[in-house]
Amino acid sequence: MIEVKNIRKGFGDKIVIDDVSAVMEAGKCNLIIGSSGSGKTVFMKCLVGLFKPDSGHIIYHGDDFTAMDDKQRKEIRKEIGMLFQGSALFDSLTVEQNVMFPLDMFTDWTLAEKKQRVNEVLKRVELVDTNKKFPSEISGGMKKRVGIARAIVLNPKYLFCDEPNSGLDPQTSLVIDKLIKELTLEFNITTVINTHDMNSVMEIGDKIMYMYKGKKEWEGTNKEIIFSKNQRLNEFIFASEFLRDAKDMRMLEQAGKIDENRNMDDMIK
Repeated sequence: MIEVKNIRKGFGDKIVIDDVSAVMEAGKCNLIIGSSGSGKTVFMKCLVGLFKPDSGHIIYHGDDFTAMDDKQRKEIRKEIGMLFQGSALFDSLTVEQNVMFPLDMFTDWTLAEKKQRVNEVLKRVELVDTNKKFPSEISGGMKKRVGIARAIVLNPKYLFCDEPNSGLDPQTSLVIDKLIKELTLEFNITTVINTHDMNSVMEIGDKIMYMYKGKKEWEGTNKEIIFSKNQRLNEFIFASEFLRDAKDMRMLEQAGKIDENRNMDDMIK
């Protein structure tokens, strides 16, 4: 679990994160959503220690990350896995070498032990027999799964995903979402996902935080978001007329004013 208490972060005279508090729960997919410039990327960078908040506290399982020295922070970072936007694989390294990279950095295991662990996580993300391939030889969806394998190779307690579905087709995006959700539950990971993908919001959004101009504007689940009366959130989530109509129909269905089994053509008429 990660607790965020009243953090603020600014650059010069511009306040980017303004008094934000949140709880990221273990075993759940905690999503951060918001339009460009809302502060969600800076918020995530504060969580992982790339930026230091100007004030407030970030607490990892009871320990104040913001008050730690460099040595203590390094120990926390060993428990963090990161899936980068675009996967961020090393082009000159094989799949096996990419996944092994965190083991090279943080363990003193033998090469045989590292290879065994790499094979375990590649099997878990369904990438058996890809060890010797280079990133240029595999698809975008496979690259994402290599990135996930690298992120979990150290058995992290915390998993951060920055736009995990960026550049993927809708069907592949669903596969990646499902894999992240499965791993979160399987290993009781505190998963934090920064996303614009509304399919991800609806499919795996156990907890969702919507940010607007550096503030936490709304918080809830993927079921609650359908019935939110927050105007800014609704304009962000249901931007198209089609999605607004879908939201209205869902609310009418829940209120018992339409039959969920009724033919769609009849409802359109």
